[in-house]
Amino acid sequence: MSVAVVVGMQWGDEGKGKIIDLFSEEADVIARYAGGHNAGHTIVFDGNQHILHLIPSGIFHSGKLCVIGNGVVIDPAALIHEMDLLKKANI
Repeated sequence: MSVAVVVGMQWGDEGKGKIIDLFSEEADVIARYAGGHNAGHTIVFDGNQHILHLIPSGIFHSGKLCVIGNGVVIDPAALIHEMDLLKKANI
């Protein structure tokens, strides 16, 4: 079993979400372990743009287990809003 970890060494806006999206195609589990909903990453899936703040970008790949770890600061309203947007997009 191999593990890939993406860690930012600056204060954000480093492109971590884009790299994780590329890795998530081959991964079985995609986990977010820290942070909050203050920043987002933009994913283009099936020609549509989606902005995620809390949910791991692996959600766009079927058969993946996406985990939000206990180190993530969750705003329940923001999480529900993000889930509703994904549901409306049939994801």
